[in-house]
Amino acid sequence: MAYQDVERPALKRASLSICEGKLVVVTGPNGSGKTTLLETCLGLLKPFKGMARLLGVPTTSRDVRKARKSCSYLPQNFMKGPHESYTVKHVIAMGLLSLKGSLTHDDMHKIKMVARLLEIENLLNKPIGRLSGGQQQRAFLARALVREPLVLFLDEPFSSIDPEGRERITSLIDYYTHERGATTVMVSHVVNEGLKKMADAVITLSSGELVNVVGTTC
Repeated sequence: MAYQDVERPALKRASLSICEGKLVVVTGPNGSGKTTLLETCLGLLKPFKGMARLLGVPTTSRDVRKARKSCSYLPQNFMKGPHESYTVKHVIAMGLLSLKGSLTHDDMHKIKMVARLLEIENLLNKPIGRLSGGQQQRAFLARALVREPLVLFLDEPFSSIDPEGRERITSLIDYYTHERGATTVMVSHVVNEGLKKMADAVITLSSGELVNVVGTTC
């Protein structure tokens, strides 16, 4: 995988399969290819050599759009400016509206439940742009989870979260993955002991290469 007009590949010689029900953490220094790996798995970036599959579908196929509907992605750059007027409720609802035209009473209940799990239920009617970075990050994680995805892609989901909140959210992601039989691929430059214990595998990237795998991805 390489970016346009860049000679050095962003990812090279990476061979990896991740099975359902696995929580896999991807770590490594800045520029090692972590975000590129996520976006390649999602089909947002196309490999110029080799093949990537999402839920068994080649990411170069048009059908990858259907596969992507069974996934959720929390990008690293999530912050909204102070003039953004969408409320937290609207932001979370977007996760469902991308799958259907309108929301039902059950959908609104799901929104409230996931907001409660992430401790932002009291912020549902607040404009997203007026919230702190940690509160915004919780709101966008709620948007990812409310879809009940088969595959959850998380890029630095703790970057703005305090240590206590990080522990709670890690437990929530662990529960969602292993109790629901989902698959989670999480990028994190910090891998503490709690995350190591919950992860089925920790993958280390360096300069676009997979240099170490601890645990099992399948």
